[in-house]
Amino acid sequence: IVVFPGGAGTAEEILYLMGILLHPDNQGRPFPLVFAGPESAREYFEQIDFFLTQTLGNSVRDYYQIIIGEPGKVANVILKGIRNVRKYRKAKDDAYYYNWLLKIPDDLQEPFAPSHENLAALDLTMDQPAAALAANLRRAFSGIVAGNIKESGIRAIEEKGPFQLHGDEKLMQMIDRLLISFANQKRMKVPLSNYHACYQIVS
Repeated sequence: IVVFPGGAGTAEEILYLMGILLHPDNQGRPFPLVFAGPESAREYFEQIDFFLTQTLGNSVRDYYQIIIGEPGKVANVILKGIRNVRKYRKAKDDAYYYNWLLKIPDDLQEPFAPSHENLAALDLTMDQPAAALAANLRRAFSGIVAGNIKESGIRAIEEKGPFQLHGDEKLMQMIDRLLISFANQKRMKVPLSNYHACYQIVS
């Protein structure tokens, strides 16, 4: 998979991928993942990388590569990755056309509705497996993005007030930092001058 620079939605999708790749049942399975783009994408992926390492640990870098301004290198890395996948699936007698061995937890197969109730129920503490934390961060991120840029989310905030998030302050600060960086890069519908956190941390 090659991920090109986007905005908050792309970051949410990356977190979803991390929730899958970090799952214990998926360890050791080749899954080529590259974050790539032109020089203008460097800051975006640097912020993504910082967020992932600060929340999930430095070992999360084992699951992706960042390649900026080198499309030929991206192609070579992906080609090598595909060959490794083919060898692995042949050894495991798995199909080439579908990743049957990839474990996708049941909770990641269900849509997440970013409501006040659902966000308040999230476990946003560091004291949990990395895969579970990645999945919960993705859900929190979905809600915070909705509260800042989606009409339904903005309306819910206006009617019920900020989302109440229970968890570690560091995680909330990192999400906020990432969203502010996107606004600075003009990668969100909301300009930095209009950006306001749509959540509150509740101990």
